[in-house]
Amino acid sequence: SDIGNMGNRPGIFISVPKKYWPVLSQFYDLDHGLFITDLNPNISEGYVAAYFKPFGCVTMCKVESNIKNSSGSSKDRLAYVRFSTEAEANEADWAGPHFIGGTECKVRRVVSPKVRRPKTETLRSLLSVEKPGQN
Repeated sequence: SDIGNMGNRPGIFISVPKKYWPVLSQFYDLDHGLFITDLNPNISEGYVAAYFKPFGCVTMCKVESNIKNSSGSSKDRLAYVRFSTEAEANEADWAGPHFIGGTECKVRRVVSPKVRRPKTETLRSLLSVEKPGQN
């Protein structure tokens, strides 16, 4: 599970009408999730993940502050929650409005291209390449 751990990779979140998802899925394997704004400034990733757990398997949750405007207000907090299936993300979206930690949040259904990680064998071969002058 990647809950609380996105590493340093940038996320690509696409919010388009559902009728366009089949076209996107011809070119990308898609993850399904929710993009949440207007979070209470004291909400943690664990709290957000627990809030959405009744709707399905939360495979990743990331809460961040808006770096451009760090006044600490709830308008500056946002989250991304990824689910294991499209149906789970839909159910969580349709269950709104969402009040997380006593604050009504804006929730937008999004898809994102899955990020492929290199297979272990490929990674090992990259790490074991001999450097010039080694014998």
